[in-house]
Amino acid sequence: MRHFGYVPPDVRTALFHREPGRFDVDSPAQRLAVALGATLYSPATRPALAEDVIKQMGRGVVSMVLCLEDSIDDADVAGAEENLVRQLHALLEHGSELPLLFIRVRWPEQITDLVRRLGPAARLLSGFVLPKFTEERGVPFLEALTEAENACGRRLFAMPVLESPELLHLESRAETLAGIRRSVDKYRDRVLALRLGVTDFCSAYGLRRSPDMTAYDVQLIASVIADVVNTLGRADGTGITVTGPVWEYFRLQERMFKPQLRRSPFTGRAEKLRTALIEHDMDGLLREIELDRANGLLGKTCIHPSHVAPVHALSVVSHEEYSDAVDILRPERGGGGVMRSAYTNKMNEVKPHRAWAERTLLRAEVFGVAREDVTFVELLAAGIT
Repeated sequence: MRHFGYVPPDVRTALFHREPGRFDVDSPAQRLAVALGATLYSPATRPALAEDVIKQMGRGVVSMVLCLEDSIDDADVAGAEENLVRQLHALLEHGSELPLLFIRVRWPEQITDLVRRLGPAARLLSGFVLPKFTEERGVPFLEALTEAENACGRRLFAMPVLESPELLHLESRAETLAGIRRSVDKYRDRVLALRLGVTDFCSAYGLRRSPDMTAYDVQLIASVIADVVNTLGRADGTGITVTGPVWEYFRLQERMFKPQLRRSPFTGRAEKLRTALIEHDMDGLLREIELDRANGLLGKTCIHPSHVAPVHALSVVSHEEYSDAVDILRPERGGGGVMRSAYTNKMNEVKPHRAWAERTLLRAEVFGVAREDVTFVELLAAGIT
């Protein structure tokens, strides 16, 4: 599979200086972690779940979570499990290309039980999402994952969700983060990415951000994100990919503040796209995606298909970013130094910017590089089309 693979080849050629690369469930973990992009969540109770997965794949979704946890009622768990097993068997028989599929479970025993019940259909899975992850609660999940992996004979990844009150509360945060790091380090080969449960964080204080505000405008949440990246997302070889928090809104809301999208990037026919984005509260989402990347997060949890295209459009590496990264990583720059960028608008300092450049080129491998005159507006328009 590949990002923007559903876009006609001639359109991709016009958009990309370097087209997105291919990947699949057996690709290296580092590549898959970057390639997750907009991970779309879907309740496992949906009666047409198999059809939904195939449809969303055709619309550009490359990773999905089939949820048995908070998105369904406690009384529906048994029925959701039965439906999930039935739908995955249907997908196996269909034989079409599928997104990376993960199951969000409630307790460790579900992992081994579901793999047993799935039988050959377990090969469709990329792994499991582990809720309310701490060292104490998380290790049994990781042990169950290892057992399930041995039982089905294929690699299975974990995506722990960081959402517990212990992580939010200041007096227990440092100790909780240290424990999470210990457990993640112990099972590093199995942990693909860490996900942030910002809705649960807000719940602990009775908060809910409006569509006019990002997660970074809520200082309690911003402080947790900063500490998670500080401890678990370092660029020194010890870090794990941390994904962006969910954006909750997808319908028209009454506005208090002005739209956050400037008019200048949206000229001519693109003005209609700007209007549509604002009407569906997407301007706040776009701003939060930009802030995610500025704060060290990559990819995003999504609960509505309309969020996918914005995440992917803003994940494409710009021609300017690519030019800077390539220049910084030239072999002859190995000794360090500083130079003016090819765009003549900034300083590129080799040693301090090296980690950024390496991450940028890895993102370029899976999301591609836009042509010099192509902005996120054209990429977004192509994604929505």
